[in-house]
Amino acid sequence: MIQIKSSQPTQADMLLNYLEALGVEYIFGIPGGAIEPLYNALARNKALGKYPQAVIARHESGAAFMADGYSRATGKLGVCCATTGPGTTNLITGIANAYTDHIPLLVITPQTALPTFGKKGLQESSSDAIDTIAMLAQCTVYNSFISHVAQLEGKLYHAILSAMKPRRGPAHLSIPMDILAQPISENLKNYHITNAIKPSKVVDSEALDRLCSKMLNANKAVFFLGLGARHAIPEIIQFAEIILADIVMAPEAKGLIPNANTLNKGIFGFAGHQTARQTLTDSSISIILAIGTEFDELSTSGWDKAALLNDRLVHIDDHSDNFTHSPFASLHVEGDIKTIFQTLVGRANKSIEEGKRCPILDFNPSKKKHLPQNITDLLGKLELKAYQSKQCPIKPQRLMHCLNDLMPTNTCFLVDTGNAWSWATHYLNISASHHYHISLSFGAMGWAIGAAIGVGMANPKQPVCCITGDGSYLMSGQEITVAKEYNIPVIIIVLNDNALGMIKHGQALGGAENIGHQLPKVDYAMMARSMGINSITIRREEDIQQLDLDQITQYQGPTLIDVYIDPNEVPPMSSRMKVLTKTVPV
Repeated sequence: MIQIKSSQPTQADMLLNYLEALGVEYIFGIPGGAIEPLYNALARNKALGKYPQAVIARHESGAAFMADGYSRATGKLGVCCATTGPGTTNLITGIANAYTDHIPLLVITPQTALPTFGKKGLQESSSDAIDTIAMLAQCTVYNSFISHVAQLEGKLYHAILSAMKPRRGPAHLSIPMDILAQPISENLKNYHITNAIKPSKVVDSEALDRLCSKMLNANKAVFFLGLGARHAIPEIIQFAEIILADIVMAPEAKGLIPNANTLNKGIFGFAGHQTARQTLTDSSISIILAIGTEFDELSTSGWDKAALLNDRLVHIDDHSDNFTHSPFASLHVEGDIKTIFQTLVGRANKSIEEGKRCPILDFNPSKKKHLPQNITDLLGKLELKAYQSKQCPIKPQRLMHCLNDLMPTNTCFLVDTGNAWSWATHYLNISASHHYHISLSFGAMGWAIGAAIGVGMANPKQPVCCITGDGSYLMSGQEITVAKEYNIPVIIIVLNDNALGMIKHGQALGGAENIGHQLPKVDYAMMARSMGINSITIRREEDIQQLDLDQITQYQGPTLIDVYIDPNEVPPMSSRMKVLTKTVPV
């Protein structure tokens, strides 16, 4: 039982009051001396049964990963905190990962008390010591130091607004502990924060009119979706169905359109499908709508000009900064993506009602019956053979096949950095929209472990499955004890091949020296059992078929599944190798 030593509200309570108004349930972090005023306020919240409440991670990067996963699952602001000095520096990788993926976080870090600045206090990280504010400047959308108590509420408002508005991302407040602990007479918020963070519906109407004219004269269109399209999927699908457009997704957008949707032509980019490239390079295509994408290396198959980066492209995005990556596009349309497609749907339906036909509405609709209905429709003969193989050791492709068959259709998958990226992107079947998360831009190993716990905290009744490699697990596997402590029913599948697999195969494919990828043989199931965690070892096909997934997904706590995979199976990572071995600039 928590004993509350003081009920006097402080500036930390005011901060929590704002987060409560936003519906934020958890703050992920680790306590420490300078951040204790915030944890005192969290203790008062817990005693009163109020939210947000504290979730204690095992490493600060894990706390940031959890806040990231929570935000992805809920659409709310993710919140993480750490103490000053090394607590804050440990957060940086997780913050940087969220920054490149545009995940809205509020990052709260303290400083030692203001009067001690420059006096070499323990873990001091002011501008006179290890300057953590300067460190975070490059991976936050807002980054500010609170030098006077009167600044806190206004800067908190600014930080939340910056995190939630385009361009989304982490916002950082550095608050000296004496300011956090300062009493306040009332624990009330003065600003109407919920009204301020409502999404903007502003659209470049002139560019939208030009897009409509282009669509009227086009023969056939393809949509290329990035992660930025995630808030407008129903409207995008509705417009695609009206004009009979195929849809191709970047790897990070996998799962936005389920495989069963007949418009889905697969993934283009890293570990993508040949059907997707064939769709983009079809000579009958006159327009490609690229929606919510930054045209990075992995989403463009190494900046493939023939398939994507050409003047057939129209780039639609909610932030003009992204247009700097698509100077070749014939048109840029800036604005709220949901509003843009609501408008396109309305205008297309009006044209149909008025009997105004145009080429794009009439172009060869009979082809629709040939579109894929399952992941197997996206695979070539050799890929399908490995996907169906029952050899021992287990092929990673076969493991994905079994997960497709055995996991409940509402399972949310999170995929970690490394070979797991390749196998899941190419072979995993996603049955429901928004049930798949991958972080490809910054590529922090171990991200999926923490993020899966954040997703599980957000949706405790939904099956959550993290697919990670043994290298990533050795970095962040300790976070599984957080899932145990809070009874989060997350399944963590470790692809056990005793190697940093992406390094190993990358060296072999690129003709590099064979060095630094080998890992020791570790029994991860035994490791989990030593922590009191339910664990299973998979060595052969029969072990997979004996899994009782119904029981596992209903278990109140984490389950680790240690899968010994074929270490010699080469992942589909050719687009990455093309860039790594390129000798001329792209």
